[in-house]
Amino acid sequence: MNPSHKQRILTALVLLPILAAAVSVRGVFEFAVLAAVSCLGLWEFYTLFWKERFTGYKVAGLLLGLTILTAARAGNPWGILAAIIAGHWVANLRFLLRYAACAKDCADQEETPPPPLPDDTGYPLSGVFVAGLLYLPLLLSFVTRMKAIEVILVLLAVIAADVGAYYAGSLVGGPKVWPEVSPKKTWAGSLGGMAATVFLCLVMDFLDEFWLGGAGAGRPWWMWVLLGAALNLAAQFGDFFESALKRRLGVKDSGTILPGHGGILDRIDSLLLAIPVYAGLDALFGFFVR
Repeated sequence: MNPSHKQRILTALVLLPILAAAVSVRGVFEFAVLAAVSCLGLWEFYTLFWKERFTGYKVAGLLLGLTILTAARAGNPWGILAAIIAGHWVANLRFLLRYAACAKDCADQEETPPPPLPDDTGYPLSGVFVAGLLYLPLLLSFVTRMKAIEVILVLLAVIAADVGAYYAGSLVGGPKVWPEVSPKKTWAGSLGGMAATVFLCLVMDFLDEFWLGGAGAGRPWWMWVLLGAALNLAAQFGDFFESALKRRLGVKDSGTILPGHGGILDRIDSLLLAIPVYAGLDALFGFFVR
């Protein structure tokens, strides 16, 4: 077996029991797992842009991310909004201070107006800082309001999309979906992942109706097909986004914390978009109503 593939399997065998325990126990343990994933992923996201700089701002982002998760768990949308606004103005404060310092230097040298600030120290920092909060803790916060069966469904849907795409793409090959963004992904793999995800959702409907108490009973089959298709598209676009981001920034992996897998972002990129997509469709259709 390929050594890197063996590493991936061993890492998965360590992580899966932790995820299973988090979904089963819920409560404080689930929140701790979410908080850890959010902090590690957010640190990786900021490091993609800032490397070893702006450590204080990275730590501030982690604290605001934890605030978002805590507010979500408490069912306090105003707390979530306040944390995002605070993040925006924490970064804006740096811009104000940098601009003021530059303006003072230029005034001393009788330069008017002040020259533009470098991108890494000027206003774009605010966008990166807030984007991290929107990309990780805010999207993960939906999990705090989901039932265990819903978390399991979304996790399995993302896994089905990945496994189905891998085997269909490997066996069939063919033209690429979006070679400029992800050179290895084929249309065969994309459709294989779609079929696997839709099938998984139909199986979950069957199991729920005949084994898990029927919370989802009464929902027509086409709703589950729609859910599977939507989750698969979300997983694919989440993966495309992180792939393009890494290529733009010239890195292979978002981190090295997971042997054989790369970083946290490399493992949850598909999940990050699938979670809010499920939450949105569930708000419309109510797949698991008790």
